Formats: sequence, C-alpha cells, structure tokens
Amino acid sequence: MAALDPAVAAVRSAVRSQLSPTRDELVLVACSGGADSLALAATAAFVGPRRGWRVGLSTVDHQLQPGSAERAESVAGWAVKEGFDPVIVQPVTVDGRPGGPEAAAREARYEALVAIAREHGASRVLLGHTREDQAETVLLALLRGGGARGLAGMPVQRGVDGVSLVRPLLDVSRAQTRAACAALGLRPWEDPHNSDPAYRRTHARALLEALSESLGPAVVVNLARTATLAGQDAELLDALAADAFAALDRTDGLPVAGLATLPAALRGRVLHTWVLALGCPPTAVGQVHVEALDALVTGWHGQGPVGLPGGIGVARRDAYLILCSGPHRDASV
Repeated sequence: MAALDPAVAAVRSAVRSQLSPTRDELVLVACSGGADSLALAATAAFVGPRRGWRVGLSTVDHQLQPGSAERAESVAGWAVKEGFDPVIVQPVTVDGRPGGPEAAAREARYEALVAIAREHGASRVLLGHTREDQAETVLLALLRGGGARGLAGMPVQRGVDGVSLVRPLLDVSRAQTRAACAALGLRPWEDPHNSDPAYRRTHARALLEALSESLGPAVVVNLARTATLAGQDAELLDALAADAFAALDRTDGLPVAGLATLPAALRGRVLHTWVLALGCPPTAVGQVHVEALDALVTGWHGQGPVGLPGGIGVARRDAYLILCSGPHRDASV
C-alpha cells in the first residue's frame, strides 16, 4: 500500500478534528476552486461520509470578474462528478454594500452561505482559510490599530443564524493545501484578486512574505499563535461585556452613568453591541465609530450627534445616548 501523502494527511486530520462522528447530518463546503478550498472540499468528501456526514458544496459567484459565472459552473461541475449533494451555485451582488470592496464581498458571501445552509438544513459550512490567511488577518489588525478582537483574527468556529461557520484549516499552511491538490490530481484556480493591489489583503500577503523571507517561516506560526491567545482573551471580555450590556436599563436609551463605571475594554464592547442592535452593518462598524461614541460618555463637552454606518445617528441627551435622526457628523471622517 502506497504511503499517504503528508499534505493530504495533514488536511484530512484537520477536517476530521472538526467533523465529530454523527449520523446523516449535512455539511456544506464553500469552494471557490482555489487551492485552499479545493483541497478542503476533496478532503471533506473523503472524511465526511466516514464520520456520518452528507457532504454538499456551494460556490458563490461575486460577479466581480469577467468569466466568474463560468468559473462557478466549472467548480459545480467538478463537485457533481465527485458526488457532492447538493451542489449550489449562488450569484451575489456586492455593489452598493457599505464598507470597502473586500468587506462587502465577504458580507455578501457569508449571507449567501448561511442562507443556503438554512435552506438545505446544513448545520455547518466549512471555509478554506489557512494559517497564512490567519496571519494576514492579524497583520491587517495591527496596521489598523485593532484591539484584542482584531488580533484574534478568524475564529475556528462561529455561529450565524443557527449555522456554524467552521475553518478547519487554520493550522494548515497554503503550501500544504497546494501539495494536497497536487497529490490528489486537482488543478486549482488562481484568483487574480489575490495579486490585485486594490485589495488590502494583497498588501498584507506581500508583507507577510517579506517578513518570512527576512525573519524566517516562524513569523507565520507566531502570528497565528497570537490570534489564538488574543482570541481567548477576547472571548472572556466579550462574555463580561454581554453581561454588562444585559444589566443596563435601556428603556430611555443607553445610560451614561452605567457606561462610565465600566472599564474601557468593556465599555467599548457594550457600545459596539448597542450600535449593532440599532441596525448598523456589522462589517462597517470600526474602532473609530466606537471611539466617537465613547467620547459622548467620557469626553462630553456638548458635541453633536455621531454618524454611524447605515445612516444611523447617536446623540447624547441628558444622561442617555439615544438614536437620533437629522444631520450628524460622520465618525469615520
């Protein structure tokens, strides 16, 4: 018997760790056709049935590149031949969404994947992010001046509307997913957006490569480890902030006195939670918005309302922060 390729073994082990034995449950794999998601899909098709999972596949067409529809159909055709069921091609509209192009595409993609999973009764969606993706996310958070939540990067698992978004490959390298594709006879697609300087992720990728060449490959591992440690801290702070938010009497707005007594790390999270409850798009709310709101609590000198993403305004009225309409200054400016 031929020895199992080490890269294939690494990807299988990672996927197996996130697919506990079950009976007749459906898991969907999000697959663009790139090396990471293609290796993930092929591995899930092997591991899933052996763990009691039915395995389907969804490919999202962002309609941002010429030929994107044909690319999505090609991925779907491969999936049908490999026995994935169901196989779904989902076009999405990115233009007109708040935030930059990357955030808008990500939001559209996740909305589509969660909706597909709910429609077909899938409890999980597997995403193909690798260790390098995690390291790039940490770098971007550092460059933005992000806190613990930003440095935590991408969680291995996150629940959205009853669906678990799972990233089994965060401890697997891109080199391993490419090697796994080669060993399995798969021909991945090279996304031109990965080298497009219009995207911040492209610059983070180039920076990470330069750091690795200069300081050694441990840079990637260490940045990914930073995400794990920061994630543990952020998880605790988020839980404490959720308790603090629940304890506030919000009948007349968000009480300034209650906010002022909270440590800064909790107060910022409470404010973030509140503006999301008001309807702000999650991917568009940044630290600059939270700081502007915090100034209404800790640096109050009669300033006007704060403008938030989604056309939402927040003002201080007496002892409360309240939702307001009419002109307001944009906190992102």
